[in-house]
Amino acid sequence: MASKKDELGKNESNQYVNPQLDNHYLTKKDVICDDMVFYCFDVLHSHLHKQISNLPKPAFHNNPFPLFVTWYIGREKRLRGCIGTFSPLHLHDGLKEYALTSAFQDTRFDPIGKEELPRLNCSVSLLTNFEPAKSWKDWEIGKHGIRIEFSNERGHKRSATYLPEIASEQEWDHTMTIDSLLRKGGYKSAITNDFRNSLSVTRYQSEKLTRSFIVYLNLLYHNNF
Repeated sequence: MASKKDELGKNESNQYVNPQLDNHYLTKKDVICDDMVFYCFDVLHSHLHKQISNLPKPAFHNNPFPLFVTWYIGREKRLRGCIGTFSPLHLHDGLKEYALTSAFQDTRFDPIGKEELPRLNCSVSLLTNFEPAKSWKDWEIGKHGIRIEFSNERGHKRSATYLPEIASEQEWDHTMTIDSLLRKGGYKSAITNDFRNSLSVTRYQSEKLTRSFIVYLNLLYHNNF
C-alpha cells in the first residue's frame, strides 16, 4: 500500500485540453449523482467477473466533463488507485474508461483483485468552474483545486495538479501546496518567490461523491426485488 506521501500523487492524463477556454465549464453546478459512482462499480465488477458484455446502460446524462475516479479500501479508506483527465470526456465512456484505468493502471499499486471488492469505496470527481488565477495565491484552500504549468531546469514544459480536498486534508498553506506541486511535477531546484510568480495557475472546483461497495450491493438487491 502507498505511504501518506504517495497518496498525494493524484495521476492525470498526459493529454490536456484546458477547459477554461470553454464557458461550458465555468458555471456547471450540481451535475454529479449516485448513479455515476454505482456505474463505476458496475464496470469494475463486470470486468473482474468477465461479464463486461452484460454491463448495464448508464442511467445518467452523457455530457462531457474532466473527471477523476478514485478507489479506496478498508474502513480507513486507504488509497487504492486514482487516475483522471483534464480533457473533457462524455461521462458514459469516460467513467467506464477511468474506473478501469484507476483500478488497474495506477503504477503505485497492484491491480485491484475481485477479493477486494467488498471492502472498496469509489469516488467520482467531476471538475468544473475552471478559471485562470491572477497569481499563485489566487485560490481558496478547501474550495479550489489547482493546476500549475511551468518550465523545468531544462526548459521543458511541465504541469501538476491537486484536487480541491488535498491542501485542506494535509493542512497546507498556499506556499506549501505550490511547492509540493512543483516537486510533484519534477522541479528539483530551489523554489524562490520569483519562480512562484512565474507559474501559470488554473483554479477549478469539483463535485465529488463517495459510495461504498456495500451501498452498491444494497441498491442492486432492492432493484431486483
